[in-house]
Amino acid sequence: TTTPPVVYSGSAMPSMLNVRLYPANDVATQTGVMTGTVTNMMSGKGRFQFDYRGEQLSGEATRVAGNERRGVANAYGLRGTYVNCEYQMTSPVQGTGTCNFNNGAQYQVHIGG
Repeated sequence: TTTPPVVYSGSAMPSMLNVRLYPANDVATQTGVMTGTVTNMMSGKGRFQFDYRGEQLSGEATRVAGNERRGVANAYGLRGTYVNCEYQMTSPVQGTGTCNFNNGAQYQVHIGG
């Protein structure tokens, strides 16, 4: 099966935003600040990816139905690491939230800006 091509109209081209994760507990301070990206596909979904201790994590970010500013993001790595995040956009290109890893690490996340 083939996937039909995605057609963008007007200015609805995907845009990439930087993501910074700041440690919020003792487990997270062992790794320190991390950076990554979220690519907004302009469809209510995006691709979320970053490196965690040498493991590439990737997944998706999705806006919550009925609240276009709120969203959830999840990412997974090939070594079994996973993260669940919740965020709130304050503008189309900036937001904040929290991320919780399966090893107990917690981070504050800043999107864009």
